[in-house]
Amino acid sequence: MIGVVVLVCFSYIPFRLYRVLTYPALIVSMLMLVAVAFSSLGVTAGGASRWLQIGPLRFQPSELARLSLVVYLAYSMAKKDELLRDFYVGFLPHVMVLGLFVMLLVVQPDFGSMVIFAALTWIMLFVGGCRMSHLLMVVPVLAPMAWFFMTSADYRVRRLMSFLHPWEYRTDEGYQVVHSFMAFGTGGVTGVGLGKGYQKLFYLPEPHTDFIFSVVGEELGLIGVLVVIGLYTIMLMRGIHIARNTQDRFGAFLATGITATIGLQVCVNMGVTMGLLPTKGLTLPFLSYGGTSLLINMAAVGILMNIGARDGRR
Repeated sequence: MIGVVVLVCFSYIPFRLYRVLTYPALIVSMLMLVAVAFSSLGVTAGGASRWLQIGPLRFQPSELARLSLVVYLAYSMAKKDELLRDFYVGFLPHVMVLGLFVMLLVVQPDFGSMVIFAALTWIMLFVGGCRMSHLLMVVPVLAPMAWFFMTSADYRVRRLMSFLHPWEYRTDEGYQVVHSFMAFGTGGVTGVGLGKGYQKLFYLPEPHTDFIFSVVGEELGLIGVLVVIGLYTIMLMRGIHIARNTQDRFGAFLATGITATIGLQVCVNMGVTMGLLPTKGLTLPFLSYGGTSLLINMAAVGILMNIGARDGRR
């Protein structure tokens, strides 16, 4: 209910207002990530410090940081226009801001969010017209860094091996993925029935957050899975339509970023549950339990609706 209120409110706020809020939102997001890692307000759960506790309120700053990054990139890219093709003006500053976020996420650690942030930045710069040579030159730099990060801790190595050979690690690191496979397999074409899933009750960890798509597969079957994918596809197609038809450059980039961040979360979460990607703690937008994720995504869709409505009234 709160999410619906947030969506409606943001759908009426003129999207151009976010230009003024770009740098304050960016600074606040970074300070919150610093507080998570280096203050007593940070809450540790599951071996990671990703939450901020202020009184009775607990939230995940990385969700707000992702939206702040989208707004910053949209504002900066719209302002620089043709200068985006210049390395020192159009590419380097954006990568430096991304680097600051990545360093703060490394401390938590939150590798899933790092991947989303990096992919989001790459997509937006690509759409904005940044030189492909600039975008490709970071690959030889980031690939060794990513490999080092994945192999620098034993639990990450085990997670990588369980991704490659899940059935060999079905009693430890591959436990979630194997039971996710079982859930999809049990569901078949039509599913076992809504609320009648067995894996979520005794075997599948985090069935209400990271692996809720597996529950959909078990209870609603292939038909339910295709319906969910179809609904996400409609949402992403509408976002792309709004971005392509908006005359305001800031609005177009903002719509692109919002659409991309939702699409990336969907692809990563579904990929993990189906064993196509290594396990990452990313929720499925609008379906997974999680207040921060739901509210931020609702706000983002509200912004997207405002961009589309403004363009329609013009």
